[in-house]
Amino acid sequence: MTKRALVLSGGGARGAYQVGVLKAIADMHDKNSHNPFSIISGTSSGAINAVGLAASANNFRLAVKKVEYFWQQISVEQVYKAGALDLVKSGGTLLLSLLNQGIGMNRPLAFLNNAPLRELLGSTIQFKNIQKRIDAGYLDAVAINATGYTSGESVSFFQGKPGFKGWRKGRRVGVPTRLAVQHLMASSAIPTIFPAEQVSREYFGDGALRQLAPLSPALKFGADKILVIGVSGNPRIIPKRETTTHSPSLAQMVGHLFNSAFVDSLEHDVDIMLRMNDLIRINQNTAAHTEQGEVRAVNLLALNPKVEFDKVAARHVHTLPMAMRYMMKTTGATGKGGGASFASYLLFEPGFCKELISQGYQDAMEEEVAIREFFAKD
Repeated sequence: MTKRALVLSGGGARGAYQVGVLKAIADMHDKNSHNPFSIISGTSSGAINAVGLAASANNFRLAVKKVEYFWQQISVEQVYKAGALDLVKSGGTLLLSLLNQGIGMNRPLAFLNNAPLRELLGSTIQFKNIQKRIDAGYLDAVAINATGYTSGESVSFFQGKPGFKGWRKGRRVGVPTRLAVQHLMASSAIPTIFPAEQVSREYFGDGALRQLAPLSPALKFGADKILVIGVSGNPRIIPKRETTTHSPSLAQMVGHLFNSAFVDSLEHDVDIMLRMNDLIRINQNTAAHTEQGEVRAVNLLALNPKVEFDKVAARHVHTLPMAMRYMMKTTGATGKGGGASFASYLLFEPGFCKELISQGYQDAMEEEVAIREFFAKD
């Protein structure tokens, strides 16, 4: 039986785009069909979507509707505290840390307090249902990826069938566990923006940080086909190098740092797999083996946005709470300042998220032939 895997990358509020793609895929399946993916792996906001799908894996369309509702109703206040006083408190905590060797005195350091997100996830996602769906055969495994700040390892916390064991290869580690809110908080803890999350003996941050092989967890679980939903523009499109009139703003530079974490590693891993598939097909008459077994081609379909999210974000920055709006303006996180890409990661507002969902649906429908071929029976 073909094992299909779904890999959902991270990117803060950009994760809403993935919901639109999933909605289109659900519309291509029967109304009451169960989850079509044996394996689901998510990072950062992609981890939230992954767990949402896993908890309702018995009905794929219903699962997507639940995740869609989550993103349609979300607001900044449900994710992080964005009042002027809250930002001042966070700034004060950062300054006080300088008196303690840069270490937070009472809680992990971060510019924003995302305590509301913990409460939202805890009340929205039925984690106890994940094992029920696995036991019923609707799902083999679901993984949430995070980065250990002390070890520097990319850790995949996973819940799956009894036959799946943990692994360690280089700085990639697989840890079997019962998934909970703390794992989502760890995976979505964007460095310096949201506080690190302690899981067992180590503090963890956003899973995209040291995730050099985002497709690895899906392969570890035996995926034959992998569907990747990214949150960046089409990497095949060559950007225009226009003449600039000013040096980059702070937000523009931070935006590029975020892109390097959330985007570059996934694009690189996808490119490597496509090249490997080509080499395997060229030498298909020659059996190749590694320590893990026979090398085989893995059917890969990568879906990426056909619009630039920074331009979409620039149209919605004004919907942020006043204090956040001021911060975005002063750091250049606007269309004029060139840093709207940074704003797109923090724009947890209905208007922005709904537009990304709509765009994701449209992009996926334009790739309907490729998607149906991906799900065709072998």
